[in-house]
Amino acid sequence: MRWLSQHLDNIHLHEIDKALIERIITAKLNEGVSKSRVNRITSLINTILNKAIKEWEWINTKPHIRKFKEPNIRVRWITQNEANNLITQLPSHLADMTRFTLATGLRESNVLELEWSQIDLQRRVAWIHPDQAKAGKAIGVPLNDDAIAVIKLQIGKHSARIFTYKGVPIKKAGTAAWRKALVRAGIINFRWHDLRHTWARWHVQNGTPLHILKELGGWSSFDMVQRYAHLAPEHLAEYANNSSASCKIVAEENKTRLRVV
Repeated sequence: MRWLSQHLDNIHLHEIDKALIERIITAKLNEGVSKSRVNRITSLINTILNKAIKEWEWINTKPHIRKFKEPNIRVRWITQNEANNLITQLPSHLADMTRFTLATGLRESNVLELEWSQIDLQRRVAWIHPDQAKAGKAIGVPLNDDAIAVIKLQIGKHSARIFTYKGVPIKKAGTAAWRKALVRAGIINFRWHDLRHTWARWHVQNGTPLHILKELGGWSSFDMVQRYAHLAPEHLAEYANNSSASCKIVAEENKTRLRVV
């Protein structure tokens, strides 16, 4: 929104037309950002205009907003050995959040904003409120032993927030300290959000069904978890030999033809 203000300040909603949208797209591209990033900007504009039409009834129409085709998202994850190595390179407050994210799969904002009022250590659960969830629905988060251990380390540090640094709630996880720790750990091309991909990958490879993973991760659609299906094809193994009978028949027929010749 701050970036958009240079283009939309003093502009009425009904004055936002296709030409203005194209100028915004061009300006963003000229900054050297990816087309995916441009799509994030135009999606924000589109969301506001939709609300202005459907909810606020301030305008009746909106311009067509083109979107660039985005490449398929590559799922980036790390092994447990790499994760353990990374954790040893991180300062304690980031190490705790990393361990907690790998244990729960929560998004960065949900970890940073997590409060004691959202934790029940006796029941071993946490919950994300609908207004905190990307899909707009409440998420129940079962807490495993690793997550419980991390939370107990935070007791007494702050009256409201779980994760703090020197008594102050942490505002961002992927800081310079995080990036330097990645270098020391020898891990490249890895973002904080990839901890969530790693959590999902570990789940799938350890046998968690995709429909369960969908609930655990709070995804709004099954398509979002389908991208992890290829990581654990073992569940298809029992069906792999279903075609072997026909292969044997073809082989026998070939042997017969060779004898005839």
